[in-house]
Amino acid sequence: MALRIGLVGIGKIARDQHIPALSANGRFALAACASRHARIDGVANFPDLESMLAGVPDLQCISICTPPQAHFDAALLALRAGKHVMLEKPPAASVRQIELLAGEAERRGLTLFQTWHSRFAAGVDAAREWMRTRPLKGGRITWKEDVHFWHPGQRWIWEPGGFGVFDPGINALSLLTEVLASEVCVERASLEFPENQQSPIAAALLLRTAHGATIDAEFDFRQKGEQSWDIELQTGSGNLRLSRGGAGLAIDGKTVMLDEGMAGEYPRLYQRFADLCESGSSEVDIRPFQLVADAFLVGARRIVAPHVI
Repeated sequence: MALRIGLVGIGKIARDQHIPALSANGRFALAACASRHARIDGVANFPDLESMLAGVPDLQCISICTPPQAHFDAALLALRAGKHVMLEKPPAASVRQIELLAGEAERRGLTLFQTWHSRFAAGVDAAREWMRTRPLKGGRITWKEDVHFWHPGQRWIWEPGGFGVFDPGINALSLLTEVLASEVCVERASLEFPENQQSPIAAALLLRTAHGATIDAEFDFRQKGEQSWDIELQTGSGNLRLSRGGAGLAIDGKTVMLDEGMAGEYPRLYQRFADLCESGSSEVDIRPFQLVADAFLVGARRIVAPHVI
């Protein structure tokens, strides 16, 4: 029997990814949505999570797609109502919040799936396996996109807790921590803040593994034309390149995997959520979140030109 699921937050990511993935997955039945400003045809619609839980009490799962500043209260409410929870990335507004949610889910025997959708891209499994026995010598992350295209008119991303350029940048860090065989930390960072905003528009990080290899990371929200979501890793026995956010994989310049449409991430994400719900287990990995928090802690701050939303 399909798991009855409610969707909280009907914005761009919900319409582009979550709703199509749920519609194609027979293990879920989308029964309700909660949004202050949007409605979805064919399901029960509510202005907020509280009224959705009261109006459709037999929901088994809640998927939260709101901005990260609202994740903690919504997830806590859903868990306390006895529902399994899936969180869109970034997982919360602070590291401590996601730790508290993980503890709440464990105490109640419920699933908390704190997602990193880029880890479900087509090239990631093969990249992780290839890197497993190869010591890293060095690497580079180039993660640049046009904020006006991907976040049109969205103010929350520039507010405190909105992550700025780390909203997409955390995807790169989730891939890096997934494929590397050794742990990594932030050694230095430089963050560029528009003079009229509270979150960075660009950032440069120097990351270092536990074995001393370094990775330069560059994130920028001002990219025009072709978008860049690439990770290059050098080892003593070959070089690996993840492109298109993990949808493409090349080894020593030869293409191994390429998902042209980058369409598989969210279907695989919901397959994983169904598995976790059925087993009653959770999946929480805060390492990418910790790297972003550490970048803010150690990063030098530079004020740049104003950004018009």
